[in-house]
Amino acid sequence: MANLISLERVSLVFGTSSVLDDVSLGVLTGDRIGVVGVNGGGKSTLLRVMAGLQEADSGRITKQGGDDGIRIGMLAQDDALDPDWTIREAVLGDLPEHVWAGDPRIRDVLTGLLGGIAAENVGGLDSLVGPKSGGERRRLALARLLVSDPELLLLDEPTNHLDVEGVAWLADHLATKRPRPGNATVAITHDRWFLDAYATNTWEVEGGAVSAFEGGYAAYVLAKAERDRLAGVVADRRSNLMRKELAWLRRGAPARTSKPKFRIDAANALIADEPAPRNSVELASFASRRLGKDVLDLEDVSVSVGEPPHERRLLDHVTWRLAPGERIGIVGVNGAGKSTLLRALTGDVALDGGRRKIGKTVAIAHLTQEVRELERFEQWRVIEAIEDVKQWTMLGDKEISAGQLATRLGFPGGRQQSRVGDLSGGERRRLQLTRLLLTEPNVLILDEPTNDLDIETLTSLEDVLDGWAGTLVVVSHDRYLLERVADKQLALLGDGKVRELPGGVEEYLRLRAAHATSAPSAKGAAASSAATPSGSSGGTTGAPDGTPAREVVNPAQLREARKAMARIEKQLSRLADREERLHGDMAEKATDPAALADLSAKLQAVVAEREELELEWLEAAELVG
Repeated sequence: MANLISLERVSLVFGTSSVLDDVSLGVLTGDRIGVVGVNGGGKSTLLRVMAGLQEADSGRITKQGGDDGIRIGMLAQDDALDPDWTIREAVLGDLPEHVWAGDPRIRDVLTGLLGGIAAENVGGLDSLVGPKSGGERRRLALARLLVSDPELLLLDEPTNHLDVEGVAWLADHLATKRPRPGNATVAITHDRWFLDAYATNTWEVEGGAVSAFEGGYAAYVLAKAERDRLAGVVADRRSNLMRKELAWLRRGAPARTSKPKFRIDAANALIADEPAPRNSVELASFASRRLGKDVLDLEDVSVSVGEPPHERRLLDHVTWRLAPGERIGIVGVNGAGKSTLLRALTGDVALDGGRRKIGKTVAIAHLTQEVRELERFEQWRVIEAIEDVKQWTMLGDKEISAGQLATRLGFPGGRQQSRVGDLSGGERRRLQLTRLLLTEPNVLILDEPTNDLDIETLTSLEDVLDGWAGTLVVVSHDRYLLERVADKQLALLGDGKVRELPGGVEEYLRLRAAHATSAPSAKGAAASSAATPSGSSGGTTGAPDGTPAREVVNPAQLREARKAMARIEKQLSRLADREERLHGDMAEKATDPAALADLSAKLQAVVAEREELELEWLEAAELVG
């Protein structure tokens, strides 16, 4: 593998802050690198230095073939497209139609990123860039770069403005369609699922240094925790969160085949004394005491936008009963009505029909996608804006101060004295969350809470939510967050219905793929069978015409599926013990090639058997729901 670009002892200082401090690294052909770190830590600066857009104070940058060698393309966060361009000009440039239409890679980019933007009903490829929204322009800029296909592709937050489906497409495209001899990709992202699906290596930018780790996010978490353990680091707040994150990654359903396969012995050693991240039963009972039996009910609710003949129904006779202590994650296509559904829950949108019912003791906190509510605090210090709500609060069974909560959400002592007007977008989002939590709600509704948050802050937020007792509803395109904090996922597919997802986000992606490829008649049948969830009983309610929410599984099938799951879990446990023993034997026989080869063959057989059992478990789990 050739070295496309290398940095040797590169340093860069902004004011009194050392953004890059004697950094040496390289990008090899075939590399897919994810870049992580706190906001303002120097990630974007690193990419600009690699792209030649920012001159370093010292050090040397070498590109394959010199200045006229490899092509480098960068997607920055402030890409500007000419508003007078058509989509065709912006994305395809002067490529003849027979060239791009005959290239499957380019067609994949157009379909994956521009399906809705370049639809014929909105002008197709000849529509102008100017009227497009910020998110659409971002997609156009990304598509332009992917079509040009430079040898070194640098992406700064490419998942911004992409929904769950778009993120899955991008990860697959970068991992399977783009890799060719001579190519490499470096991407800054806070999307942890994307990191796992895309990255072969992870760089962490922290304190002016860049540390390299093999693998995606999950492997990075393991390596960080292992590095701390071997170095004898005292377990402070940050390392505790890292261990907790690792514990969550290793626990859960045995058939979570989307999780990377860790070295089981090392992972088990790291989390041996780590408590479960969340006790669902305990939280549910505590929430019930605070909330009572009734929380929020939507009964036969309809909401429309626009005027005839362009009126569009976002919610169509939706019935949803939100139960005490439920933790719900919501996914859906852009414009399907996710935010509208949340506003229907909070009573902030007028209903065309149906009714909203709220329990007497319910206290709702709603995090919207806007941060304008902080405008009146522009001249206040951060700690003053927090204490304006409350100086003390309960988190779990402990009383903590406003300052302690602020510290847990990324405002250490010195930063608490900063003016609100000087905060970055991510810090404003954290301040919003802190103020919301201090109101001590028992129903928390979050609309895209991960916007502008870095991975460290996301981990802190998830830690707080783990210890928070109440009913939680989260809308997000961050599938990692949804799987991490929610116990159940729902989907809005654009047909006005709310559908339960027993198979989680993977089921949503399958439904979207089936919807995209099905015939019109099949689409109509699928739409008529979309169901609305009933939170209190754990079941589903049918559509108003009596159509069932999903295929009914008879009791005998359920019993057999549960027996199969129990049997497989025992077999998986035994296999895990065998795998651990084999790892230990391999460590002892490291100097004996013949014994090592025999043990390696046995280990491969165990791994193959485990993966087959995991798939069998997953099939049974989908029947049980």
